[in-house]
Amino acid sequence: MEDSIEKTSQSDKSASVPLSDESLKVTPPQTWTAAEERRARRKVDLSVLPLLVLGLLVFQLDRMNLASALTAGFAADIGVDQETINLGNQLMFLGIVVLEIPCNMLLQRVGPRRWIPGQVLLFGTVAALQVFIRNRAGFLASRICLGLAEAGYIPGAMYTVSTWYRRGELARRIAFLFFGMFGGNALSPLLASGILKLDGARGVRGWQWLFLLEGLFTMMVSVMIYLLLPGSPYTPKPLGSAGLIRFSELEQILLQKRLENDRSEIGQGVKSTRIPLKLVWKTVTHYKRWPHFVSTFCVFSTWTPLMTYTPSIIMSLGFERIAANALAAVGASLALPVVFAFAYLSDRTNRRGLCVIAAQLCYLVTLITIRSVHPHVGKWPRWVLWTVVNAFSVGYHPVHNSWVQLNCKEPRERSISICMWVMSAITGNMVGTQYFRGDDVPFYHNGLRTMIIMVSVGIFFAILQVMIYRNHNGRAASDERKATDGEEPMIYTP
Repeated sequence: MEDSIEKTSQSDKSASVPLSDESLKVTPPQTWTAAEERRARRKVDLSVLPLLVLGLLVFQLDRMNLASALTAGFAADIGVDQETINLGNQLMFLGIVVLEIPCNMLLQRVGPRRWIPGQVLLFGTVAALQVFIRNRAGFLASRICLGLAEAGYIPGAMYTVSTWYRRGELARRIAFLFFGMFGGNALSPLLASGILKLDGARGVRGWQWLFLLEGLFTMMVSVMIYLLLPGSPYTPKPLGSAGLIRFSELEQILLQKRLENDRSEIGQGVKSTRIPLKLVWKTVTHYKRWPHFVSTFCVFSTWTPLMTYTPSIIMSLGFERIAANALAAVGASLALPVVFAFAYLSDRTNRRGLCVIAAQLCYLVTLITIRSVHPHVGKWPRWVLWTVVNAFSVGYHPVHNSWVQLNCKEPRERSISICMWVMSAITGNMVGTQYFRGDDVPFYHNGLRTMIIMVSVGIFFAILQVMIYRNHNGRAASDERKATDGEEPMIYTP
């Protein structure tokens, strides 16, 4: 099949693709139209994507709400300082890293319909139990338990998305998936500004209401996912119900064939598959992909201090608590169109690496600007600077993920590579928790300098990744010999 279905047929008369598979229970049609394909794909867009986005949104709420809790006296109430808060976040990220690959291996065995709602229920329960934190030990224990419970959700959701869409459709869908994370980052301070008004109701502190209500909401979302989430084009019926959006057998065949004909390694769905340790080791040691992970580690490490301390920074500018939480949401909200713009550009041009580098460069410019200008301007210009930095802080991230996925040979390798990419991001988050320190307030001059250095290093490795892929492709094109196993040499997408 061609790399993309014909889209120029306004009357939906053309864009036909042959289908044949005698083993199918339903005799497949010999052709399908662009309208039929759009209709089947739209069902995926309206069923799979929103549920995974919602899961990622509550995932982010449950770890992001600490930032708003800090504006409500959480640290003083349990007797901890900023260094302890940073340590707690490090332990949370450590918990995620430790179980990231094992969790994704389990996803491969049991499938997303069972694994994803179960995991959302687990971390929602842990999040709600934070209402009982009373001291430093309880805080640290709760953060590492939350990290262990959340491990594997992001790579599992991204891998599930990749089993429904073709290569040219993936970057925008991954960007939309990350709307859950970045949308949660934007929504969290807005929700907090309302929930924190309950401070003192029934003798409960505002931050306790925050943890409790958002944790209970997460648990409700887990039930929704169990009832409604399709598994893959091969298992489209949800476990808990018939589903609100249902796929006919012919639509299932269409979805399977369009992916398999696009590129077989992308088109395979999530089935009960064992990932051998030998393949895990082979994927981990694939050196040509490591600049991806180093770049992600460096650049994404800078998001943690912004995520944790932006509401507190805005509050320190002279805004009262509720206003500070609301104003913190502006930059996070603006991040959503920035993310989608770079994802759209990536899919349109197929210049994956250049789009990543361009997004990282935009972020670097905002960091340099804020460090230079911030000490010399007033209250509102400072807020504008922090808002712009937050808006460009993650524009590269979903595009980088789809770039990694498109350069994997087969589904199991892709699954482990996604885990490694997420682990590199989370490890960066662990390091980034120490960028903004108590002795560097209120402008975090030293922290911003560290962030500028890390983003610069990340850009260097992204450029190096493009050069490695182009060099490999040039050598493969000039070498007509087949690989030792008889397969064509891998051609990467730079």
